[in-house]
Amino acid sequence: MDTLRGRDIANDHDEVDYAVEDPAIEAPPEIGSDERRMHVRAYNYWASLLGDRALPSIEDLNPSDIEDFGPHSVLLDFTVGVDDPAVAYLGGALRRECEIEGHIDHISEVPSRSLLSRLTDHYLQILANAAPIGFEAEFINQRGAEIVYRGILMPFSSDGDTIDFIYGVINWKEMASRDLTDALVEEVDQALRSAPQSIGTRPIWADGPSGESSRMAEFGDERIDSLDDDAGLADRLALARDFAQEAGNSDARTRSALYRAIGLAHDFALATRDAPEDYAEMLEDAGIAVQARSPMTAVIKLIFGVDYDKTRVTEYATILDYAQGMMMPAGSLADHLEAYIGGIKGLVRDVRASRRPEPAAKADPAIEARAKLRVAPAIAPAALPVDADGLAVVVARREADGTVSIVAALPDGAKLTQQVIAATA
Repeated sequence: MDTLRGRDIANDHDEVDYAVEDPAIEAPPEIGSDERRMHVRAYNYWASLLGDRALPSIEDLNPSDIEDFGPHSVLLDFTVGVDDPAVAYLGGALRRECEIEGHIDHISEVPSRSLLSRLTDHYLQILANAAPIGFEAEFINQRGAEIVYRGILMPFSSDGDTIDFIYGVINWKEMASRDLTDALVEEVDQALRSAPQSIGTRPIWADGPSGESSRMAEFGDERIDSLDDDAGLADRLALARDFAQEAGNSDARTRSALYRAIGLAHDFALATRDAPEDYAEMLEDAGIAVQARSPMTAVIKLIFGVDYDKTRVTEYATILDYAQGMMMPAGSLADHLEAYIGGIKGLVRDVRASRRPEPAAKADPAIEARAKLRVAPAIAPAALPVDADGLAVVVARREADGTVSIVAALPDGAKLTQQVIAATA
């Protein structure tokens, strides 16, 4: 039986997709960092094809050319139907793991206990949510081996509106037997219980305050996680960076910490208005240039780091732009994100949708035809195309003086000509 750990956009820098555990669900053993990042690279690739569109175009995707994760991927074609989509592409590594020989045309031909069948179990979520879905789980495969896997499914479109293709990327690891792993876990637990307690350490920002002045330092049981209204810009930067560090820590990250970090980034951005020279000095020290079209990007890079994931930087900067446009006061953004339906992803999606221009209304062909015929020149009766009986179907226009002008005629041999004649006889 599969045990899932998460869904909805898999990204190590995202909204703590796998941090909140259901106690009723047993978490599978950890997959190595390289394997865990494969689906992150796949998501970033999907996002790079998105642009300003609601869905990336299937024309831009060629799995066989993707050396990184192409062999671990599958492309499903839903133009033939939702119930049994076609398998448009199957990577070599995934094919070998599933022991699939020869060609398979549809998803119904996939072996029921193969790894590929695990991937396709989630594609209906894509059709319902219109967004990438990430997941990880463990199961016993067709060889009786225990497999831990992590995957992501991403929607594509052939017309820009309809999800008619889904691209999936999956990575896996075959685990040792349960008896062996249980024995190892017990040995590790005994070793940890007998080991002396060490004082924890944490990374320190190269251009930021030292660890001794960290706003998140603990004094007894009290943790400093807020500042007075008259706090300086450096203190606000230090506090925001601390929460950003906590949100990115794979061992202790939480959605609330991420929301708090973005909220503190907004507070910091507001404070820079009163200390522009200090802010400019901070940016210069960090080697960050302000972009005129997106000034909040510099704030996010200063807090989350210049090497932080570009997709996340863009999303968080969009949120700060939104907060400033809404004139949200300091200390209010984190709660706003907690209450917003869909959280960060939902807010970014809605902001981007509001920026897209309204599509131009499609012209009515009948109205255009009438406008054209109102000014069309008259046709001489001798020039009319007639059939063998000398009959023709024409469009006439009454002129201002009461006369009638022939302005159009159906071509000779048109099927509609005979239908009109039959209807009027």
